[in-house]
Amino acid sequence: MAQSSVAVSGGPFGTMDKALLLKIHALMVRARVLEERCIKMGRTGEGYFWIGGPGEEAFNVSLGLQVKKGQGPRYDYLNLHYRNSATLLAMGAATIDSIRQMRTVATDPYTKGRNFVNHYCVPEWNVVPVTSTIETQYSSAIGTAIANARTPGDAVTIVTGGDGGTAEGDFHSCLVWANRPVLPLPILIIVVNNHYAISVPEATQHGEKKISDWGKVFGMAAKTIDGNDVAESYAAIQEALAYCRKERKPYLLEAVCSRLHGHSSASGANRVNEPDCIAIFEEKLAAQGIAKKEDFDKVWTQALAEVDAAHQQVKKEPYPAPDTIWDGVYFESLPSSYPRKGGS
Repeated sequence: MAQSSVAVSGGPFGTMDKALLLKIHALMVRARVLEERCIKMGRTGEGYFWIGGPGEEAFNVSLGLQVKKGQGPRYDYLNLHYRNSATLLAMGAATIDSIRQMRTVATDPYTKGRNFVNHYCVPEWNVVPVTSTIETQYSSAIGTAIANARTPGDAVTIVTGGDGGTAEGDFHSCLVWANRPVLPLPILIIVVNNHYAISVPEATQHGEKKISDWGKVFGMAAKTIDGNDVAESYAAIQEALAYCRKERKPYLLEAVCSRLHGHSSASGANRVNEPDCIAIFEEKLAAQGIAKKEDFDKVWTQALAEVDAAHQQVKKEPYPAPDTIWDGVYFESLPSSYPRKGGS
């Protein structure tokens, strides 16, 4: 669960206390360093493909810290996409496990070295398997939200996706199902708008002024926020989750964020000149006297050391053995119609 915000720090942070702010900063830095290491691994042949969320840390960390974490319909379900690495770190995931998935080693706890990086699956935290197919998570979120709606308590479903994917039918199906009068769904529908669908600019595709305007069609609660701002992101997520938990109805939240390394390694993953949420946050923290440059330097140094050590460890770990290709594919065992090792 989220930390309570009791001590007033004032200024741009409202009632967020110092400890929470510094925790968010440390998680944001760790997420950024992790992603940049994965980008380097892709360039040096230590991984096949990178896709992630540098630039979205302010919003994604704020989200991860407010999840009601557990297993089963009495806890929040997360139907995420491949830019939520900072969300998983904020929930308590180990840094080394993302590096394992990037290198596709057998010790990858999410997919046993069988999928791209940032394709998470954590049953004990209700993290539904991330897929590469665009926006299908908006469809799977309908099912988990129905389970939440039919279970006593305040658990909700959280689903995230990008602005380009809102052109997909899955997104609009989610809006329809979430707002049916017969069974409104307690679901926080998040669109992280980084202004591009792979390489297609948002301005050439969207007739609506804001993606959150889709909420008007259904009379549902909706808001657009600056996802590069920590305080605004944290407060908006807090407000949206509180609404979904109490009212048992859907909420559409659009977070406008930066995309600092392009779409993926397929587009080069070079750093681009967009606002950096970490730099913005550090400037505000310093201006409020909450932390100094030497404090930030220490956090960056610790994060780099952690990621370096994890990388060195993962390089010693084995790749999946060929005869494990069917492990985890079928619930019970491999059907008898499939060939076995050494057989036909």
